[in-house]
Amino acid sequence: MSDLRDLDPTERFSDRAAAYDRYRPPYPGEVLDFLRDGLGLESRHVVVDVGSGTGLLSRLFLGNGNVVYGVEPNAAMRGAAEAAFREEERFLSVEGRAEATGLAAATADFVVTGQAFHWFEPGLAREEFLRILRPGGWVVLAWNSRRTDTTAFLGAYEEFLQRWCPEYSAISSHYAEERSLATLFGPAGCGRRSFENGQVFDYAGLEGRLLSSSYAPGPEHPRHQPMLEALHALFDAHQQAGRVSFEYDTEVYYGRPRA
Repeated sequence: MSDLRDLDPTERFSDRAAAYDRYRPPYPGEVLDFLRDGLGLESRHVVVDVGSGTGLLSRLFLGNGNVVYGVEPNAAMRGAAEAAFREEERFLSVEGRAEATGLAAATADFVVTGQAFHWFEPGLAREEFLRILRPGGWVVLAWNSRRTDTTAFLGAYEEFLQRWCPEYSAISSHYAEERSLATLFGPAGCGRRSFENGQVFDYAGLEGRLLSSSYAPGPEHPRHQPMLEALHALFDAHQQAGRVSFEYDTEVYYGRPRA
């Protein structure tokens, strides 16, 4: 994982917070149903959302009535969540990171993270999660994993990312990496569930979705404008009634790590 952490994840989304909040997929309600029915989540439980970003995962738990600590190191992402939840007293924004949340010991019944664990140092995150969890507490990791070959458009989009985004392969290959999961959860291991998810975009939405990704070259990069021209051609070749569809598997890993 050191090659990922060398990319300085705490600042990578500073210029992408608005696009991230608008164009990244939400988490399906079935995730919440599973946590309630399978893991015993109740509205009285305190949730710590680590790497909370703009609050996409926090929103699920706030809708369930939970107190949510959103722990996020990036000021722009954290500010977007604070603005979105400014009237929500149960959302508590915290400047911190997985390896040092700044929270008191035994704060959380659930430690959760969405689309962020691959940026963590898993050994240090394990120590911190164990410290802030209450006895019997759960750790839950979630990713919206885009399908890459179920439609002609998704296959072409995967080829597009491989060509135009040099960091794409390095970052995406670390999602749910087995050795990192083993380090985090320890001998107790973890369970896994998967849920279907999706988004439909016009061209502006497709461009916004691409530019919300940390691996997409930004406006200052010489690849940026040619990349967008190629994206427009891709959209024109695959759109139906002015729309293209993303399909995801929302992957959830869960367990009770023990010291």
